[in-house]
Amino acid sequence: MKTAFVIFDRMTALDLIGVYDPLTRLKSMNFVTEFNWQICAFTEKVSDDRGLRFAPDTVAESLGAYDLIVVPGGFGTRALQHDKAFTQWLRSAAPVKLKTSVCTGALLLGSAGFLAGKRATTHPNAFEELKPYCATVVVDHRVVDEEGVVTAQGVTSSIDLGLHLVERIAGREARARIAKQMDYPFDELARSMSAGKQIPPSL
Repeated sequence: MKTAFVIFDRMTALDLIGVYDPLTRLKSMNFVTEFNWQICAFTEKVSDDRGLRFAPDTVAESLGAYDLIVVPGGFGTRALQHDKAFTQWLRSAAPVKLKTSVCTGALLLGSAGFLAGKRATTHPNAFEELKPYCATVVVDHRVVDEEGVVTAQGVTSSIDLGLHLVERIAGREARARIAKQMDYPFDELARSMSAGKQIPPSL
């Protein structure tokens, strides 16, 4: 299984890392030994909204060959949602089975057309901005699963999204064990605050 973690200038680092940590434990804890990932960007140089630098594995390459993409949020999304070149690059992920976002990363999925006709969520401060991109903005759940698209609310919900994806990929036991290994005591509460269809047994 191949995952693309998308990065861009002025993203929020925790949006990325909160998903990255539980997902990559699928491999390190031997739940999914073939789980692989790359850090993907549209530009060679990327820093978060406070100057932390990231080194992408791929630059401006098609995202179409991945099974899962993760798009974080951050202040950089406000301009990028209107950046035609970036949006065109993100649209290369159209064949990807599972597209996900944290926080205002939903604005980027929306600008690429991936939220059309779907329910979605984002940071509460961006609910109004999200409305033109989706059928319904969900305000009372931290994770919204629409099968092929999963969106999460602000910043700390990145951990909830990561564990939700762990369960989709490897089952509830894997989720529970990874949450315990992360010393994350809020997982059952987070699970109860997810909206969507029953989690399928695999991606």
